[in-house]
Amino acid sequence: MSVVREPRSIARKFLARPQQEGLGAVVKRSIGRFELRYFDPFLVLDEFSVSAPAGFPDHPHRGFESVTYMLQGAVTHEDFDGHKGTIEAGDLQWMTAGRGVVHSEMPAAEGTQKGLQLWINLSCQHKMVQPRYQEISSNNIAEATRDGVKVRVIAGEALGVKSTIHTKTPTMYLDFTLKPGSQIKQPIPKSYNAFIYILEGEGIFGQDSRTNSPISSHNLLLLSGFGDGLVAWNKGSKILRFILVGGEPLGEPVAQLGPFVMNTQEEIDQTIEDFENYTNGFEKARHWRSEARVELGY
Repeated sequence: MSVVREPRSIARKFLARPQQEGLGAVVKRSIGRFELRYFDPFLVLDEFSVSAPAGFPDHPHRGFESVTYMLQGAVTHEDFDGHKGTIEAGDLQWMTAGRGVVHSEMPAAEGTQKGLQLWINLSCQHKMVQPRYQEISSNNIAEATRDGVKVRVIAGEALGVKSTIHTKTPTMYLDFTLKPGSQIKQPIPKSYNAFIYILEGEGIFGQDSRTNSPISSHNLLLLSGFGDGLVAWNKGSKILRFILVGGEPLGEPVAQLGPFVMNTQEEIDQTIEDFENYTNGFEKARHWRSEARVELGY
């Protein structure tokens, strides 16, 4: 069992609320709403639900990493540099947008496609790096099982297994499933900001399972900055599934305009100019349209 001497407590709780994004898509957003604009280094956390013909057609990014983790169905990704593929249930795409990407993300299967998308800020020294993709199929994501607990290690380390993902901003991203009656103790680096997002069931998180009340799905829990780990219990009769995400705070100013995230307003102004004039990383956007956009006829 992992050693956690000072469990972190829950500092704040937010219920993710649905909103429209893209073209007719619905997301349950927790980080990135007016109640929680930024949780350094995390910019956005969306639990998305989308069915064709809705989706996320051609749109740009600059200055951060976008992490897509599919829970159900499949999404086709396509960008202006010719990168294309399908992210299926359990698959991961870790995209470093860096100096600029224009891409689309559209449903690739019948029914409803569900997943999580997390935006992680990049430090000023990394904001203008070349774009990069790290993609891992479901059967290649590191997993471990112990005493009624299963973990999928998206980034970082848990229960003795490590992810192969390289993160520009030091990050841990763990997908835990706890059977009824089980518990987990997971170390978190003391310098990290960390949160929990509950996907299924209800659990008890914090320092004392006797006094804390169970918290149900679609809630985001910000952990306190004090302590060396998380302790969680499943005292219910159903499966508990949640993600634990942590990252090294950057401590830098944030200037954001939608999908552009820089450090100053001047850099945002320059980004808009670059995008509109197809320069400084956006050159290939001039003549590119995704196949999905062509099919939609706009």
